[in-house]
Amino acid sequence: MDVRLERLSKSFGTNLVLKSLDLTFPERKFVTLLGPSGCGKTTLLRLIAGLERASEGQIFFGERRVDHLTPGDRNIAMVFQSYALYPTMDVAANIGYGLKVRGIPRPERTEKVGVVARVLEIAHLLARKPRALSGGQRQRVALGRAMARKPDIFLMDEPLSNLDAKLRATMRGELKRFHLDLETTSIYVTHDQLEAMTMSDLVAVMDQGIVQQYATPEEVYDRPANLFVAGFIGSPPMNFAEVELATEADAPVLRLAGRTIPAPAQFDLTAAPNRLVLGIRPQDVRIAAAGDPRAIPGTVWMTELIGSERLIEVEIAPKLRITAEVKSEIRAELNAPAAVAFDAAKLHLFDPQTGRALPRRA
Repeated sequence: MDVRLERLSKSFGTNLVLKSLDLTFPERKFVTLLGPSGCGKTTLLRLIAGLERASEGQIFFGERRVDHLTPGDRNIAMVFQSYALYPTMDVAANIGYGLKVRGIPRPERTEKVGVVARVLEIAHLLARKPRALSGGQRQRVALGRAMARKPDIFLMDEPLSNLDAKLRATMRGELKRFHLDLETTSIYVTHDQLEAMTMSDLVAVMDQGIVQQYATPEEVYDRPANLFVAGFIGSPPMNFAEVELATEADAPVLRLAGRTIPAPAQFDLTAAPNRLVLGIRPQDVRIAAAGDPRAIPGTVWMTELIGSERLIEVEIAPKLRITAEVKSEIRAELNAPAAVAFDAAKLHLFDPQTGRALPRRA
């Protein structure tokens, strides 16, 4: 079933953590709440779970209002960052605990635990205690406990943050598969954009208690709604530079670091202010020869090898640097002349006063 929030707010004393959210998590979709620490994403998850009470607003599971119900009456399952396993119980008992408290007979519990354990490939661990398990195995047990219950809503609060980088990469695929097997609505909290972009059907990017953008991972990356989303999504981060909007030969142009570049045709510039913020992702920046008339000249400020790619940072004006992500075989010497170029179709433009992206043409 879907989850619907209507004018949901949460305050702790005078601190307003969530600000009148209206949001719908569609049925059977994997939705991620993404944002920096303190943006309100974990508080929102706890409100949905019933671990916190809203200051204002309503929460619906399908057509049923649930914000007045206890967590036990909401038929949700939640996996925490710490996994929250019972240390004195073996794996089988941990997985089957939720079934036991619901009065499911032992034979049925045993059957369900066995099915879940086989799906998660932990059937050989059923007799072990949590202290004898690795981090990845403990996570599978926590997932198994949720899976055995067949909840209406599955909630996850940064469940991968305690794992090493290699295991996190493996478990991203496991979690997506788990969501598909469970056939329920999943809501996932993380500050890691890679997790959000690789696993999610929809991403809610949050900052200061407000959802800044709610869209597919592709749209959040390709068409960020504002400067915050543009800077938060993408690695390395998007380049930003102030530009002047002008007209030359009856055509709009952008003036940057003493050079003129064509204004991107995808934006409606009729009501745009004269000063704008230009954004360009490092993957869309090309390193050109220093004398290239179509490029913006500068000096190599920094180079960094990142495996098969190389980051080259070029200073095109005092304290204004543009980073390019290029193939590792492209080399550049520090303080050497260089130039950057980019396709106008790849540019992003923002209003510096509101931070919002300029409207695009239909």
